[in-house]
Amino acid sequence: MVACAPLGSRAEPSPTSATPTLAPVSTAASPAAPATGAPGTAAPGSSVDFVLQEFALPRGQGPHDVAPAADGGVWYTAQLSGELGWLDPKTGATKAIRLGAGSAPHGVIVGPDGAPWITDGGLNAIVRVDPATSEVKRYLLPAERPNANLNTAAFDRDGTLWFTGQNGVFGRLDPRTGAMAVFDAPRGAGPYGIAACPDGNVYFASLAGSYVGRVVRETGGALVLAPPTANQGARRVWCDSKSRVWVSEWNAGQLARYDGAAWKEWKLPGARPMAYAVFVDDADVVWITEWGANALVRFDPATESFTVRPHSAPNANVRQLLGRPGEVWGALSGQDKLAVARAR
Repeated sequence: MVACAPLGSRAEPSPTSATPTLAPVSTAASPAAPATGAPGTAAPGSSVDFVLQEFALPRGQGPHDVAPAADGGVWYTAQLSGELGWLDPKTGATKAIRLGAGSAPHGVIVGPDGAPWITDGGLNAIVRVDPATSEVKRYLLPAERPNANLNTAAFDRDGTLWFTGQNGVFGRLDPRTGAMAVFDAPRGAGPYGIAACPDGNVYFASLAGSYVGRVVRETGGALVLAPPTANQGARRVWCDSKSRVWVSEWNAGQLARYDGAAWKEWKLPGARPMAYAVFVDDADVVWITEWGANALVRFDPATESFTVRPHSAPNANVRQLLGRPGEVWGALSGQDKLAVARAR
């Protein structure tokens, strides 16, 4: 099993089992020596200060996405080993749950029921794991929708799960009845990240199609919203508290925002930025994983300023971010580690 490659974009480095340390450093300073949990130094003109802490995972798991668990732990998809993992941040202990023969899980989120829900490209199924019993329940896609290359999922405010498949589909699952519907995406291949906004709208990003789709939940249609930059490679999306949509533009190396009427874009710092993931925290601060600089990036919308923290070792390959109040989590897929950013 291998990690999915981006469609219509620059190639990603493959995950490895190396386990170097992540060192938070300022963009204005030389790289610091490896230090787990060392404090970061804010970029000039910024009062931001946070620390990064990392946790080693079993080698060869290939962690992809993360989701803070209701019990204080963190769920993660072990894409290369076909497992759902769980980390205890207090002790560093982990456990793994096998998802089934052929499993290659991509995304994981925690649903309204407190359980982890997984988009599993290997099984071509949505998977629920009971957090108390570890029971695995699979919701297979219809037979006429094979090899969807399932990517990411999000629950809307009515409790319906929406998901994407890079091979040109998006769909919905009603967890109460098990009913599933799968729809063709505009412009074919590419649906990747997906998010639900507080106002009830659901948006997905099309990496190969270079657009953001707003789902018409009543019909299963999608409206195409095109960022100003052509062929920008919209990869992941997230909503802030005002239901503005933030987009990581992989090909263009930009951060974009759609406020329901207009777009705005910001180029990330550096010579050749590659914006992979985007997440908006509980304070409406935006976080981006930047593969070109091998860094975690914090963007303050109030000042429109970036703070860049390069990782101390190459190929961290953080593919997704998710968090809870005071914490932002990501999986270092190239180093078999999880990392968390916390304010000081």
